[in-house]
Amino acid sequence: MSKDRRVVITGLGIFTPNGENPNDFWKNISNGKSAFQSKYKDGTPILKEDPSRIGSMLVDYDPSKYFSFKEIKRLDYFAQYGLITAKQAIEDASLDFEKIDCKRVGSIWGTGIGGGNIFEQTSRKFYGEPSKAVSPFFVPMLISDILPGHLSIKHGLMGPTYTTASACASSLNALIDSFILIKNGFSDIIISGGTEARSQICLRGFISLRALSSYTDQTASRPFDKDRNGFVLGEGAACLILEEFEHAKKRNAKIYGEIIGVGMSSDAYHLTAPHPEGFGCTLAMKNALNFADISPNEIDYINAHATSTVLGDIAEIKATEAAFGEAIHDVSISSTKSVTGHLLGAAGAIESIACIKAMEKNLVPPTANLFTIDEKINPKIDLTPKKAKRKEINIAMNNNFGFGGHNCSLIFKKV
Repeated sequence: MSKDRRVVITGLGIFTPNGENPNDFWKNISNGKSAFQSKYKDGTPILKEDPSRIGSMLVDYDPSKYFSFKEIKRLDYFAQYGLITAKQAIEDASLDFEKIDCKRVGSIWGTGIGGGNIFEQTSRKFYGEPSKAVSPFFVPMLISDILPGHLSIKHGLMGPTYTTASACASSLNALIDSFILIKNGFSDIIISGGTEARSQICLRGFISLRALSSYTDQTASRPFDKDRNGFVLGEGAACLILEEFEHAKKRNAKIYGEIIGVGMSSDAYHLTAPHPEGFGCTLAMKNALNFADISPNEIDYINAHATSTVLGDIAEIKATEAAFGEAIHDVSISSTKSVTGHLLGAAGAIESIACIKAMEKNLVPPTANLFTIDEKINPKIDLTPKKAKRKEINIAMNNNFGFGGHNCSLIFKKV
C-alpha cells in the first residue's frame, strides 16, 4: 500500500431525523437534542400496545420533494435516503463529472438490511394474491448494492462500485474499502457512505432479540448509564466524498480532514453478543493506530459505538482501555447514539461526519442521557456526560462493531 497517496474528505451529506444537512445535524447533536418520537413514519402515533414505542424515524418524509413519481416506484426508502445525501455531498465537493476522469471515480456504500421495506410490502401482497403481487422492480429495489449502481449510472462512474454489508459496521467498512482503493491507486474519488430505512419486520426482529430500549421518552438511549436497557432504532443516511489529496488540490477543493488510520478485525465469538473483554474491538483499534503510526495519546476524541445495550457498552470500554492503556485518561469519549439512536448500517458514516465536525468546531459532542455512569466503568474515563465540551481536536477515532463480530475503526486528522 502506497504511503505517498493521501486520502481526504472533500464533501459531506446527511439526511437523518437529527438534521437533513450536516450543519443542522451538528447543531442538534452538539446540543444533545434527541430525534426520538412516538410516531410511525407516516406521522401517526405509535400504538400503546406496540412493544417499542419510541424511534428515531424520518417522520412525515415526503419522497415527492426529492424524486419523480417514476423514481419513487423504483426506489426503496434506503436508496432514496442515500441518493439525497449523495446529491448534497457531490454539490458540497463541487464535483463536475464532465471535468474529471469518471473511470477513476467509484461509489461504495454500506447498509445492514437493504430493501427491507419493499420486501415487507411485497410479501404482504404476495401471500394475498400471488399472481399479481410482485413488481418487476422488486429485486432491483431489494438488493443492497442498488444504491451505488444508481449513482454509477446517473453520473457515469466507471470505477469500483459495490456495497459492503457487515451489520452495524457496514458503512465504516465502506469508508475503509474506499480509502484502501484510493490509497492503492485504483481510484481518485469514491462517493461513499451508509444508509438504512427502518421497516416493521426489522423492528419486530430487534424486539424479539430484546435489544431495544423500553423507555418511551427522549432519554430512551442511555449509553454507559447504569440504567440503560437497549438502543433506539433509527433510520437515515450519510455520504462522504473521499478523494486523493493531490487530485483534490488540483481542483482547489475544500478539505474537511484526512483519513490516516484504518483497522478491522473479527470477534470469532458470538453472532449477536460482543466478546465480554472486547478482544476483537481492541484489535481493530490497535490496527488503526498501527496503520496511522501514531500512539494512543495522540487521539483527542473517540466517537464510541456504544449503542446503550447492557453487554455492548461495557465490552467496548474494556476494549478501549486495553487498546489505549493509560492514555485513556486523556482522551474524550462520547456516544452520539444517545441522541441519534442506532442507524445500523448507516451508523459509521453518520458518526464519521460527527467526528469531522467535532474536529472542525473543536467541540466534543455529548453523551446525552448519561445520568449515572455504570459502576463497572472507571470513573476517571471522560465520557462527556450530558453537555458538549470545548477541546482542541486534531485527531479523532470512530468505532463501529456489528452482529457477527465485525469490528471497524477509522482515524481522522485535521489537514
